[in-house]
Amino acid sequence: MTLDSKPSVAIQAGDSFDTGLFRSGLKINHLRLILAIDDHRRISAAAESLGVSQPAASRMLAEIEAIVKAPICARVARGVELTRYGEALARRARTIFLELREAAREITELKTGSGGSVSLGSVTGPALNLAVPAIRQVSTAYPGIEINVQIDNSNVLTRELLAARHDFVVGRIPDDLNPRLFNLVEIGFEEVCLIVRQGHPLLDHASASADDLPGYDWVFQPPGTLLRRAVEDSFISAGVRLPSTVINTSSIILTLSIVRNTNAIAPVALDVAKLVAGNGTQAGEIRILPTEFPIRIKPYGLITAEGRALPPSAKLLYDLILKQSRT
Repeated sequence: MTLDSKPSVAIQAGDSFDTGLFRSGLKINHLRLILAIDDHRRISAAAESLGVSQPAASRMLAEIEAIVKAPICARVARGVELTRYGEALARRARTIFLELREAAREITELKTGSGGSVSLGSVTGPALNLAVPAIRQVSTAYPGIEINVQIDNSNVLTRELLAARHDFVVGRIPDDLNPRLFNLVEIGFEEVCLIVRQGHPLLDHASASADDLPGYDWVFQPPGTLLRRAVEDSFISAGVRLPSTVINTSSIILTLSIVRNTNAIAPVALDVAKLVAGNGTQAGEIRILPTEFPIRIKPYGLITAEGRALPPSAKLLYDLILKQSRT
């Protein structure tokens, strides 16, 4: 495996960087590894995401570099990054996987006579107030359509979009991804609040200050996610130390369960809090905690991959969500 700080091998004139790569032994799993490295920027994390060992991933990378006759990765301070040769291969690999997914979708539709399929990723708040009404309209108008929805944070969803696992995403472009890889149409702001259990000590006050909060356990989204950073920025702006006891999870179900059964505090979308608070179920034992400080998070939007056209069924849902956001 070549992980030099600077690429030292150039492609010679006459070398083929097209379908000849497959004739030379390039495999689909090689392309999966390149995309995993591009997404995770560490060989170990890329290997884990593919379910292989790090030595196996290193061997695969060495095979790719032998086939391409150029270095694919370069070592950097926090892991690895793709060289220009690796970036070229990754860009084409994403197109290949997109076309394979579209081929599978088209074949399924031809076999079943269905009205098409859509794969959507969304952060929680917009999924409730925009995606659900739009999905209801599409399902009513086109009974044969199949709609797949993943609810997660924007860090996960945008990478799934780049990997061609979604047609489009409702969320935000993370700071660590190149915005030129996407098209974004801003459609709204997501209000955020803090939730606690019914009977929580902080509910005895008219509103909680930032100073009241660090002494309690917190349930956060994973580090680096936009909602978590927004809350942490609110602490820093108020000159208050960050909570010391933190449970990290992207699961809203687990978040609600922990908050309901402990004195933990969690930030969630206001639409989620309103959906569960006081609804008569066990989840309804959740309460919104009034605070003296705002939690600001940047606008969300409809995100598509640059240079990738939406299939008709996905374009229909996209347009309905866009229309819903403007009513």
